[in-house]
Amino acid sequence: MKAIGIRQIPGKPGQVYYPLEYITLPPPAPKSSELVVKILAAGLNHRDHFIREHLYPGIAFSVPLLTDGVGVVVSAGKPNSQWVGKRVVLAPGRGWETSPDGPETLPYAILGGTKHAPQGTLGEVIVVPESEVEEAPAHLSLDEAAGLPLCGLTAYRAVFTKGNVKAGDNVLITGIGGGVALAALSFCVAVGANVWVTSGSPEKLEAAKKLGARGGVSYKKAGWEKELKAMLPLPAERSWLDVVIDGAGDDICARTVPILRAGGKIVSYGMTLAPKTPFTMSAVFKNVEIRGTTLGSRKEFREMVELVRKHRLGVVVSKVVEGLTIEACEEVFEIMKKGKQFGKLIVRIADEERETVPSKL
Repeated sequence: MKAIGIRQIPGKPGQVYYPLEYITLPPPAPKSSELVVKILAAGLNHRDHFIREHLYPGIAFSVPLLTDGVGVVVSAGKPNSQWVGKRVVLAPGRGWETSPDGPETLPYAILGGTKHAPQGTLGEVIVVPESEVEEAPAHLSLDEAAGLPLCGLTAYRAVFTKGNVKAGDNVLITGIGGGVALAALSFCVAVGANVWVTSGSPEKLEAAKKLGARGGVSYKKAGWEKELKAMLPLPAERSWLDVVIDGAGDDICARTVPILRAGGKIVSYGMTLAPKTPFTMSAVFKNVEIRGTTLGSRKEFREMVELVRKHRLGVVVSKVVEGLTIEACEEVFEIMKKGKQFGKLIVRIADEERETVPSKL
């Protein structure tokens, strides 16, 4: 079976960029508790770019890339399985079942490009335990469903498990345009929170408003936090942020603590601008918490898919390329490398004739 992984070449982490190569997998042979899923579409995440730069642990050179995927169950190890014929989305990790604190098993094994979970979605088929799939929400298009798993799970845990966001809360989401930030925006709006965003692109700020954000500011402007403070609603007791959902790091604490309420939370799911964020004494005085988060449990994945189904939420798709080819994959990797995307980058591997119901974002 055909798939795409990476080929090892000499180079230091952060300087090397491993080329893509075709790999061949053995024919699927599912055990009694496993399903054979024909992959219809797969989605990129930043971890895939980091893997090619050797900036991710446990890299493997014979394992298909990509974590996100949607497919159709074509066969099962168990006779007359209820899953055969269903369109499913794949849980992105293994070893984290229900704990709200973190994985019960370490290392937490994430699909795509590593030795910890030697499977990925950038291929024709994948064999997975039947406990690791959810039926794809019927209203999602093929491309939307492909972009949901990892970003949706990361955003769900950041917003609800760590951020405790609820109706009426004032939330700042930084770096709008990436998959996690956009999913977090969608989830917050769905439960009635007030959302503001940051971006370096005026076009992305305007696009976020169309998706439900109350407003946004450019992080390229000096003192952008003061501009944001002026946007927050009156009366004075509500002109503060309750939660910051951040993927940038750097000086986010120093900038946002003055406009966070006492006991407010900064939830960090990444640090793209700097590998650390100083925790200031002013944060201590205001009892502000910084909470780290990454991905989520199998339980949270199930809850996230159900939230998307209940509220008929969509997934923002930036670009779709056709075919399981290196040329098509390089096109979307290049977009990610330059940070030009607004939404998910999708590789369409196979087509499925299926009508879908329009979704809302």
